[in-house]
Amino acid sequence: MEDDADRPIIRVRGLVKSFGNHTVHDGVDLDVRRGEIIGIVGGSGTGKSVLLHQIVGLLKPDAGRIEVFGESVRDTSDEEYRALRRRWGVMFQDGALFSSLTVRQNVEAPMREQLDLPDDLRETLAGIKVRMVGLPDNAQGKYPSDLSGGMRKRAGFARAIALDPEIVFLDEPTAGLDPIGAAAFDTLIGQLQTALGLTVFMVTHDLDSLHAICDRVAVLAEKKVLAVGTMDEMLKVDHPWVHEYFHGPRARAALAGTASEGD
Repeated sequence: MEDDADRPIIRVRGLVKSFGNHTVHDGVDLDVRRGEIIGIVGGSGTGKSVLLHQIVGLLKPDAGRIEVFGESVRDTSDEEYRALRRRWGVMFQDGALFSSLTVRQNVEAPMREQLDLPDDLRETLAGIKVRMVGLPDNAQGKYPSDLSGGMRKRAGFARAIALDPEIVFLDEPTAGLDPIGAAAFDTLIGQLQTALGLTVFMVTHDLDSLHAICDRVAVLAEKKVLAVGTMDEMLKVDHPWVHEYFHGPRARAALAGTASEGD
């Protein structure tokens, strides 16, 4: 019998997903360990975000099984699914904030939906989350259109941790950021993962992020998870796309940057 501590916090088996005649996933298997940061990579059209959306229940797979916290995401009642959702947070690309709400109101939104809290307590908690992601207090009253891209991402991260989740799903968290901003966001992810004991499922194309903070990497290719392992293990995978991705010019630059940071 598998011990709870050893059981993957996310388990995907035999996942199949098609859009019309185009099959994106055909037998995807993946285990995510509790407390790790796992990076999901792959070429354009390999369905990285599609996989994330299926795990959190926003897309329904055609076949296969997805378990989170040992419970099937597909086979739950509405009430059971809502209980599962309270245990994870999602940061979509560019934060995906509600444009008509302030930063604090955006962070409050999951609390309004899921928790019965007095207004003053909810506002206080939202303010704490905003500060945790490194935003100044005066950002709380601003609207998304008033923020830089990096600040919008941080606000989206604050909303993702609003309910003190056990898992956070991050979709391209550093996309569109300059190298300094991306490195700062990587640092933020690592700090909050450690401080809050999070499991982080991160869709990314950022090689610097993989080197800086990911414990393991999963490669989506040929409609399945082609390889899973540490960065060192990825460097030994003998597959043309994987080899080019992890040994190409950008990969060498990312590795050199990581090495210089450790000097």
